[in-house]
Amino acid sequence: MTNRNLTILGIVAVCMVALAVVLSGVSGRPKTAPDTPTYLIQGLDTTDIGSIVVGTGQDTAQLKRQGRGFVLANKDDYPAEIKEINDLITKCLDIQTSQFVTDNPANHKDLEVTEEKARSVVKFFKGDSSLLTGVIVGKNTEQGQGSYVRQANSDKVYVALEVPWLKGRALDYVDQALILAKREDIESVTVISPTGQYVLKPKQDGQGAVLENIPQGKKLKDSDSNRVLIALTDLRLTDVKKKSSDISPRLSAGEPRPVAGAKEFDRQYVCRLKDLTIYTINIAQKDSKTYITCQAGFAGERPTTISKTESEQELKEKEAKLLADDKAKEFTAKHQAWIYEIADWKAKDLTAELSDLLEDVKQEKPEQIKQGEKKPDEKENVEQKPQGTE
Repeated sequence: MTNRNLTILGIVAVCMVALAVVLSGVSGRPKTAPDTPTYLIQGLDTTDIGSIVVGTGQDTAQLKRQGRGFVLANKDDYPAEIKEINDLITKCLDIQTSQFVTDNPANHKDLEVTEEKARSVVKFFKGDSSLLTGVIVGKNTEQGQGSYVRQANSDKVYVALEVPWLKGRALDYVDQALILAKREDIESVTVISPTGQYVLKPKQDGQGAVLENIPQGKKLKDSDSNRVLIALTDLRLTDVKKKSSDISPRLSAGEPRPVAGAKEFDRQYVCRLKDLTIYTINIAQKDSKTYITCQAGFAGERPTTISKTESEQELKEKEAKLLADDKAKEFTAKHQAWIYEIADWKAKDLTAELSDLLEDVKQEKPEQIKQGEKKPDEKENVEQKPQGTE
């Protein structure tokens, strides 16, 4: 064998050794397991989101970006709670898949990952209304561990061991609390209806209510009157719509004022707080539903000047008045454009007639004389024996 052949064989041998080293290195690397958890949605830039649709059917939440926040497009653009929006996005981005199932759309129906059968549907759209991404949550797996999921813009279906609950109603994304007054802050409540008005005040001990000018022979029903007194400690909406020409308050500042062609807001609930804040709720009832409008005012005089000679206590009192006035104006600005629907049980407390809160004072029956007992006015005759006799 010539030197040339030996050289060629040497080169080939070196190459084979090098290749063997490379192959051994590759084979020694840990392989990525197909069931390793990965995020269903990756690389979503939330600033690209122009609108969000949550749920299916009539009661969807149709959220669209407006300025720095979102509004509910299917509720007359009522402001949405940014906290709820952030929570929704976070929950969708936190979904992790543990197993690939199928990419055949023919299987989607059986796995309930179609929009018609899905348990939860969330779709994120760009500003031009094109689909960005989304989450579709189907049924639980046959083993009961995890749920079938897929992206809204993909046919691939995976198993996710943990899927958070995704709120699907429109009102889940608004602040349903209208007024949460504290009982200890309530000074008085005035209820006005077409039949008249009455005023309730809290008892000095903080338990129950008292009525001004209570009719003779009557007394307040403790439980019913107390519910009326504290009705604004938890006033929440069940639906909302924009004010229009066919719905407007009839009562203003406690005085009836008819509005032609409007639904009659012929009742009013006025709550005065100790800090001189006054909440006014105008109430209309139609077709077994109760609608309200809300406004707030400050009954005190807003401080306009501050003197260097004022004491710390005087400064605190002025600050409290400024805060109460600002809070009332902010409340009115937030709610003045809206009509709210409230629950029936809450409407009952806001519209209770005085006659419903009164009952007759029970006359105490005279004490019955037990058999064998002497009447109180009977004089007891006691025979006295003469002294010295047995």
